[in-house]
Amino acid sequence: MPKLLTVGKTLQTPFPADFLWGGATSANQIEGAWDQGGKGLSIQDVLRRGALYPRTERPTPDNLKLEGIDFYHRYAEDIALFAELGFKVLRISISWPRIFPRGDEESPNEEGLAFYDRVFDELEKYGIEPLVTLSHYEMPLYLTETYDGWVSRELIKFFDRFATVVFERYRDRVKYWLTFNEINGMLHLPFLAGINTPLEELTATQLYQAAHHQLVASARATKLLHELVPGAQMGCMIIAAPVYPLTPDPHDVLASMKLDHSNMLFGDVHVRGHYPGYGLRYFDEQGINLDITDQDREDLTHTVDFVSFSYYMSMCETAAADRQEHAAGNILSGVENPTLRATEWGWQIDPIGLRIVLNQYWDRWQKPLFIVENGLGAIDELVEVDGVPTVIDDYRITFLNDHLVQVGEALRDGVQLIGYTTWGPIDVVSGTTGQMSKRYGFIYVDRNDDGSGTLARYRKKSFGWYADVIRSNGATLKP
Repeated sequence: MPKLLTVGKTLQTPFPADFLWGGATSANQIEGAWDQGGKGLSIQDVLRRGALYPRTERPTPDNLKLEGIDFYHRYAEDIALFAELGFKVLRISISWPRIFPRGDEESPNEEGLAFYDRVFDELEKYGIEPLVTLSHYEMPLYLTETYDGWVSRELIKFFDRFATVVFERYRDRVKYWLTFNEINGMLHLPFLAGINTPLEELTATQLYQAAHHQLVASARATKLLHELVPGAQMGCMIIAAPVYPLTPDPHDVLASMKLDHSNMLFGDVHVRGHYPGYGLRYFDEQGINLDITDQDREDLTHTVDFVSFSYYMSMCETAAADRQEHAAGNILSGVENPTLRATEWGWQIDPIGLRIVLNQYWDRWQKPLFIVENGLGAIDELVEVDGVPTVIDDYRITFLNDHLVQVGEALRDGVQLIGYTTWGPIDVVSGTTGQMSKRYGFIYVDRNDDGSGTLARYRKKSFGWYADVIRSNGATLKP
């Protein structure tokens, strides 16, 4: 059982002394500079605003991700603000097309590598540990258009080369790595995994073969990291969404188990090193015939050191054909839970679900866990208090407080947890809607959905609240 840590004279906290508090971002949502520093086009550069598919043929001015929040030029300013918050860790991703513009080159782009050198310099200056995602929904567009992304086995060797370059370059600077962001999401939005063929045109075999190629690439990167950087740790990253039966009817319980299995498949392969029986049965019953080589099987045995995940909501499931209305969600979605409230975007709010999924994952995998996304997207109003622009976001404070209280309960349950990075610590372009008006941050960025704004940064009320949580190691949370 975890030991309660005393803070000051009276406050106690279940969070361990080395707990990594911080925030999470992705290159495609913050960097901008889509055509600078030798960067090639990515799949994100051609997405239409407010849509994940279809896409435009080439970048258009209405795509807010082309400029992001200009982290490419403002990284020092932003990292200084993260240091003011007291961050112990910052999750970032490395833009694959910034390192290999087409994706199939023999040699990397030095300008891209040098940019991340500068970012790591700033993080080191403040003692902030980087947590680096290799692929966060961003693939060189050339690989998507030429190879149909992960449908092709050729992608494995290109990813091998990318991983090798960044591991060797940053081997002394990064301890924690992730392979693919929310890897289980590719079954629902394949274009975010770089697959050019629309979902409705993909056969089930093509889709799961693409997933298999990505799982093999992830395992090979894990093996490579362990060989090149002894002591570094690799994690997988999945969408967590506990599934509840809508009623006690055994048919609903069985339906919820099957939906849960579909969400767990990728984590099971990452942790156990092989496909689980329920997955093999599904493949057989659906007529899915995968090309799995002996080398693939050997590669998959190189399992991750920890499991990371995003958590935004839970889901319900039912077998009843007349009760299939789905609630909105983070790529995954389930039947609406009548006991829960929802955000402005329809995502149902369930803090206890975070405790449930932490226990579920720990009991299932017995691997250290890392919450690398959790947060509230909301419409924020910039106001002035004593002449200083800010946002009075008590709703965000309540949301995060209630979730972190449940994290503390999970720690008391005996769950091993490395850290917590909220999504996102600064307002970013939304990954699912392409909007700026869907804001998550403790730091307000003056940019609007029409692209206007100064990009100035302002501290919200939640900025001071989260700084206090980190400073007290969770002791200021209110049950």
